[in-house]
Amino acid sequence: MDSLDKQLLTLIQSDFPITPEPFKELALTLGTTEEDVIARLQKLKEEGIIRRIGGIFDSKKLGYFSTLCAIKVPEERIDEVAELINSYPGVTHNYLRQHEYNMWFTLIALSSQAVEDILEEMRRRTGIKDLINLPAINFFKIKVNFNLNEV
Repeated sequence: MDSLDKQLLTLIQSDFPITPEPFKELALTLGTTEEDVIARLQKLKEEGIIRRIGGIFDSKKLGYFSTLCAIKVPEERIDEVAELINSYPGVTHNYLRQHEYNMWFTLIALSSQAVEDILEEMRRRTGIKDLINLPAINFFKIKVNFNLNEV
């Protein structure tokens, strides 16, 4: 990763242009070409440095209900259960933890009842009853940006 890659990554974390030609605008800011910006982002994605580029929306302000969930999955069923949980469009991410509830995921739906309905369906489809719903009591805005120019 060269210094232009670092500048690009630092810039897109919080100042991604919302314009018809965002890569062209990034190129103008960085003093390069649109094609170079696109090629660099593609390379960084292929290398696994960038997982995704996209907006982060406040689901509550959009009228959705979101929650954190945890499920006890037998080790031998982790891949199968992860695939099933990930098949639901409201699951935003899913990860493993070293805990008796070893699989954690977030779920977004139109209401708390819709979340409960989906969780009950997941219990039925997996046969795992140890699935808990942990809706947020307080909300905290966490903004983490990395200044890669300092690295």
